[in-house]
Amino acid sequence: MRNSKTVYLIGTILLSSFLSACGPKEADLEKEVLIRVADRVMTVLEFKNAFEIAKIAYEDNVKEQPEDLRRAQVRLLNQLTVEMILLERAEELKISITEAELEKAIAEIKGDYPEGEFEKTLLEFAVAYDSWKDRLKNRLILDKVIEEELKNRISITPEDISEFYRKNIQGLEKEPEAGQSSEDINEAIVNQLRRQKAEQTYSAWIESLKGQYEIEINSAQWEKLTGSQSIEEKGGTISDVSKSE
Repeated sequence: MRNSKTVYLIGTILLSSFLSACGPKEADLEKEVLIRVADRVMTVLEFKNAFEIAKIAYEDNVKEQPEDLRRAQVRLLNQLTVEMILLERAEELKISITEAELEKAIAEIKGDYPEGEFEKTLLEFAVAYDSWKDRLKNRLILDKVIEEELKNRISITPEDISEFYRKNIQGLEKEPEAGQSSEDINEAIVNQLRRQKAEQTYSAWIESLKGQYEIEINSAQWEKLTGSQSIEEKGGTISDVSKSE
């Protein structure tokens, strides 16, 4: 398994435009649309390339088990479809990332790597720096959309804090860390509660967004990719599935 820094970097690569020179068969796949969300499309070749990158983060035995491999393809299909939906939503909300915000995020990511290791990792995945930068920009836009859409749906009440304290802290013999005030503890509790409520709210919000956009999955091409017509996965399915014309 790759370390967490590498896995995070992989996460920012998946939608990168890394289509290199390809032969006749790959050129055909480049034209075949697999996912369509409103006017935004992803081709079969783009999905295949994204999946090759995604597999790097999996255990070796996952790569060798057909069922595990198919479930991984379904997870990626769901993930990429949701990202395309959120990018559509970002356009509606006129959410963007400034160059200063992008450069700050790049500096923070590079700062987690030893000198030269970041560039080496991109080279290992055969990903151009500009493509990765574009992907990171999309990732930051998605984060902004989620924050903008969910922040007004999440409220933390004094009762929430008291309940969390009663269930998770009260009665523990552990003393606060040195220099940790009651304000610090309350802030940590609020942050934890906010994360929990965001996770609970996120799924319902995504489902509501799916109903706002026309979503098409090319069933014929999906069957060629996976050997299965089903696009269902326990714990997460694409609700709007139709065959592209």
